[in-house]
Amino acid sequence: MVKQGVIPDELTKPYWDAANEERLVIQNCSACGRLQHPPARACALCGSGANLEWKETVGRGTIYNYGVVYDCPVASLKEDLPFNLAVIMLEEDPGILFYSHLPGTPVDDVPVGATVEVVFEATANGQKVPEWQVPG
Repeated sequence: MVKQGVIPDELTKPYWDAANEERLVIQNCSACGRLQHPPARACALCGSGANLEWKETVGRGTIYNYGVVYDCPVASLKEDLPFNLAVIMLEEDPGILFYSHLPGTPVDDVPVGATVEVVFEATANGQKVPEWQVPG
């Protein structure tokens, strides 16, 4: 599945640079210890903007739920219809959610509750993005 290219901005560049190195990083507030994603200019809990850093994760999560996409307005995704769209809870903080197509998992055969590991796939412009996969 070819994904649309991602163009990092100043705020998200460290996240996308890490993805190109096949590392999953999450913003962390060193003042209050809160992890947050997507990235923001200030901590959503304590409001600190000066204490935000990037913390590497172990790259594991759990499938919380999923749906199957049967129609999509994005032309580059139409050839892959239907496809899974799963909600993944990050192991370090189940409140942080990611979406994934679950490469390698047959459509509508998603093992809700299963552990998944992050993998990185290149987009149309070469930028890598995190996806999640059930370990084989």
